[in-house]
Amino acid sequence: MLQHILIAFFASLFAVMWIHPLVVRIAIEKNIVDNPDARKLQRIPIPVLGGCAVLFGILLGIGFTSAHCGCPSLFIIITAMTIMLYTGTMDDILSLSPRLRFIIEIMVVALLIMANKQSIDNFYGLWGLSTIPQWIAFPLTIFAAVGIINAINLIDGVDGLSSGYGVMASIAFAALFSLAGDVSMLTLAVVTAGSLIPFFFHNVFGKTSKMFIGDGGTLVLGVVFSSFVINTLADGSVVGKFTENGFGLIPFTLAVLSIPVFDTLRVMLARIARRTSPFSPDKTHLHHLFIELGFSHAGTTVSILTLNSLIILLHLLSWRLGCSVDVQLYIVIGASLLSTTGFYYSTKAMSDNNLFKRMVKAIGRASRIERKGFFLTMQKLMDKI
Repeated sequence: MLQHILIAFFASLFAVMWIHPLVVRIAIEKNIVDNPDARKLQRIPIPVLGGCAVLFGILLGIGFTSAHCGCPSLFIIITAMTIMLYTGTMDDILSLSPRLRFIIEIMVVALLIMANKQSIDNFYGLWGLSTIPQWIAFPLTIFAAVGIINAINLIDGVDGLSSGYGVMASIAFAALFSLAGDVSMLTLAVVTAGSLIPFFFHNVFGKTSKMFIGDGGTLVLGVVFSSFVINTLADGSVVGKFTENGFGLIPFTLAVLSIPVFDTLRVMLARIARRTSPFSPDKTHLHHLFIELGFSHAGTTVSILTLNSLIILLHLLSWRLGCSVDVQLYIVIGASLLSTTGFYYSTKAMSDNNLFKRMVKAIGRASRIERKGFFLTMQKLMDKI
């Protein structure tokens, strides 16, 4: 199995390395770019077809291992990813209405549930619950999956954040599926990471080769991570055996998704409180706060991924210390709220003379390494590839 997984990983990685400059050229020639405005952080138009390159790598990686991996469930997931790529790309070019996108997302998730006959229908011991009836599981899965899709979409605000998060989350789920022996989900996790790594380097370090992943790419990633969560929490899941050792599957999945999910909830609830649409764009996400505090794009990405990784490690520590599944969940929720809502509003309320705020700003200034030293060397390398 290891040989096939490595083949899938490197096939997806090299596929994106090859196709990335071609997609950049097409996007520039056809003027498929994201133009700067008052809300966005870039200063020049940037190609916005990164999702096409990433999906190409995922499909090629899966194709290389299809003969050795009896994974019929991946066909439905690929279909869902393709639909979301088209939807997101049309949104990037034509600006679809939030309502239409929302309806398409619900339909795609319903397709995943019905075609694969899987839903979030087992709590695996959380609050003393195990299998739950389908009349609860179906709407719960729709709600959770659509929420994840939008959370991944909304985290895409600075260079490398959505792709860097995608690599981190894919590795976390890959570890879980590898230990459980779930070959189909392990394959998907590995090719997703492989496809995102070259894109991440171009997105962070590239100048002429820089491209945004776009709504097409983030919606594809949203489907991938929704599929991971559904597969993990479905009744009879092969990873369910870990609960025999007190491992909380719901706390784990929430820990992996913590920053995108809790930051999106905070932003949307704040918009509703202001009596505006929860989908109306603004500059109140966590990554906007880091930029405001003086962090570079790279520094913002590293900071947010570090926070998310610490929450995952905190969950693993709580499990190793023998905490119950319920306590594991409460620890993850508390850490997530502290890292998003608590950090955001407390920092906003602090005066510029506050010691903690001055320390955070000092870290932000230290992160501004763009266009010099190692960063400049990497930029030249990426632009040549």
